[in-house]
Amino acid sequence: MRKTERRAVEAYEQTFGEGPETLTSAPGRVNLIGEHTDYNEGHVLPCAVERRVAVAIGRGGNELYSADFDERRPARGEREGSWADYPRGVAWALGEAGYGLGGYRAAFAGNVPPGSGLSSSAAIEAATALALDALFGIGTGRKELARLCMRAENAFVGVASGIMDQYASLLCEEGHALLVDCRTLEAEPVSLDLEGHGLTLLVCDTRVERKLGDTGFNDRQETTARAARTLGYKALRDASEQDLKRLSGEELRRARHVVNEQARVMEAVAALKREDFEGFGRLLYASHASLRDDYEVSIPELDTFVEAAQKTGALGARVTGAGWGGCAIAVVPSEKADALSEDTRRRYEERDFKEPALYRFAPAAGAEVVS
Repeated sequence: MRKTERRAVEAYEQTFGEGPETLTSAPGRVNLIGEHTDYNEGHVLPCAVERRVAVAIGRGGNELYSADFDERRPARGEREGSWADYPRGVAWALGEAGYGLGGYRAAFAGNVPPGSGLSSSAAIEAATALALDALFGIGTGRKELARLCMRAENAFVGVASGIMDQYASLLCEEGHALLVDCRTLEAEPVSLDLEGHGLTLLVCDTRVERKLGDTGFNDRQETTARAARTLGYKALRDASEQDLKRLSGEELRRARHVVNEQARVMEAVAALKREDFEGFGRLLYASHASLRDDYEVSIPELDTFVEAAQKTGALGARVTGAGWGGCAIAVVPSEKADALSEDTRRRYEERDFKEPALYRFAPAAGAEVVS
């Protein structure tokens, strides 16, 4: 049992005076490449990371407790702008889909930093969905649970996200990335043997928090949908580089990123399958430049890490997640990871940024029913 899972069980016992019936946990994720392509029905390539949210749950009652916030909240109710919106939204989405849920109470514990771009929200949703499915014997498949989690985030929480985060949290395998077709919802594991090639996935959490509902995320979604309509397509996934000549201004810049990023995802998968990590890394750098210049979601803290990665000799680096803060990733030779961490901290201190948090990750397992 992982530390977060033990914390959830202990929190349940202390809060509700008895042991839970079911324990689940689900990971956060980093998206290796394919940013803002998900809601444009393109492809994405995330992997799960070993930072998780655990849920200890039992039947009866109507209460949620967070060990991280030391807060009790009702399990049912309207959106209120707190962490409880995510599990509450999942229960709502299950109910809307016709799945009968009885009363329940749950305790949550996690170590996915909120607002970091590691998708703590999807980890909460996935762990909750798996817990409710197990507790009430619903028997829903994981792809369907992911779709219900996305509906919870879209229609209940109010963020127009795609399905990548929920898919990654529920479907990823240890030692693999996950190629997700966000139109067909097909998913394919892709081997990501970083350790075998002497590489490390270094994640820099800028400590600049953002809530997607308060950023330009919804505006980007609307602009790319409008660009697709201008071109006569259902989604920008269908557009080509040639089509971009028919766009201008903001629509052109946003669409150019999506069209080229979609191509980069497929090139990245091909590079990984032939174990060409140098080619893979070059695509990461190209993705960051596009997110910075065309999609305009980077910030100085993210750019600074990518600059440090280039100087240190990382094969590739880029912002991961929606942007406007959160995290960046680098694929770096393992013997250079410490140097990159030290250079990043020095650069942040010189520029009077918050002190970053730096993590080494390997591709981790997806959501689990622990007991």
